[in-house]
Amino acid sequence: MIYEIILIVLTLIAAVFAVESREILRAIVGFLVMSLLVAFIFFVLAAYYAAVFQLLIYAGAIVVLLLISFHVIER
Repeated sequence: MIYEIILIVLTLIAAVFAVESREILRAIVGFLVMSLLVAFIFFVLAAYYAAVFQLLIYAGAIVVLLLISFHVIER
């Protein structure tokens, strides 16, 4: 029970960091950490398919898409 609360609090901290960060690269890293924590919460709750899809779609594809778009955009 206590580790679930710790995971939720860490997820909320990562989400707030991703939203409030002024630098886009730090926001992407915050989103990645938040996505990994959400996948771990799904794993703890025995929702294994949701955890795998969370890792593949959000922590994988979306973060890679954000990093590529960050790399392509000229400053």
